[in-house]
Parts: sequence; structure tokens; C-alpha cells
Amino acid sequence: MNRSDEERRTVKVSKYLSKHLRHQPERIGLVLDANGWTEIDTLLRAAAEHGFPISRAELDHVVAANDKKRFAIEGTRIRASQGHTVTVDLGLPPAEPPACLYHGTVASHLDAIRAEGLRPMARHHVHLSPDRETATRVGARRGRPVILSVDSGAMHRAGYVFHVSANGVWLTDTVPPKFLRFPG
Repeated sequence: MNRSDEERRTVKVSKYLSKHLRHQPERIGLVLDANGWTEIDTLLRAAAEHGFPISRAELDHVVAANDKKRFAIEGTRIRASQGHTVTVDLGLPPAEPPACLYHGTVASHLDAIRAEGLRPMARHHVHLSPDRETATRVGARRGRPVILSVDSGAMHRAGYVFHVSANGVWLTDTVPPKFLRFPG
């Protein structure tokens, strides 16, 4: 397999893992525990039984090489670091955020965000980035990115709770419009 084929395979495996560890574990017969973990052997067996075999070496490579550190391995278990639409408790303690966090979006969402703020939509939390570069990459997945600044320090002082995932994504329940700064 040449390098570009390997890169495509890595992306494909990563997307497969995201789908089944964050959104649809039941689709391949997986059961996540209350904290989102499943046994690696169970995952690999389920993937193979559903026509998408993944070797343990491939799995380890995807977990280690993923630039967003989407997955965590603990002993014989694996889980997605955040972004679930299925009910899980990641067990993340409250954390004091930096004074400013960022959110990447696209222009077509700005009217709704100005009116309602940031909401988790199908996810359990609003995802915020620690820097503009990360927020830009997130926003660019849906088109030309627009970066919003979040006055997370003021939110925290006002009693909003934040958590930080193992891969550095900041999570909160909502961001009201008054804590957002829009470009231009």
C-alpha cells in the first residue's frame, strides 16, 4: 500500500471508529459502558463481523496518529474522547477555562448563533477550541470558516461549568450570545 492509500485507510478507519464509538455503537452490536468505553477485542470482532476488518496495529496507529486525539485507550478498552450523540458520562471534572476560547462555524449559521448563542445540537456539549488555528480547522469542515471568540472567563465567573476532554477540547452546555464576539 502506498502512502496516499495508507492515509486514506487511516481516515476511513478513524471515521468508522467515530461513527461507532460516538454515534451508533448499536449498529455493529457494540455496547458502551456508562463512560463510553468498550473492549478493544469486542470492537475489532464487531467491525470484522460487519464487513470492516481492522487489525490491532491499524487501530493503534489511528489512535496514535489522529491529530485531534479523538480516541483514548486505557488498558484493554477504547472510547471516543468527546463528541458523543449517545448518552455517556465521560467523567470529566469541572475545569477553569482560559479567559478566551474559540468556536469555528460558517457564515450560514451566524444568524441563529446571534439569536440563540451556541447550543450542543445533537451532541451533549458545545465544543470550544483553545486556539484560533484549531477553531479554523473545525469550521473549515463545513465551508469557509468564521471564528467566534468566547468570553469563557466571564462565563465561568457567571457560574457556567466547563470541562476539558483528554484531547484538549473544551466542553460546556451552552454559550449565550452575550458571551460571544463576532468578527467584523
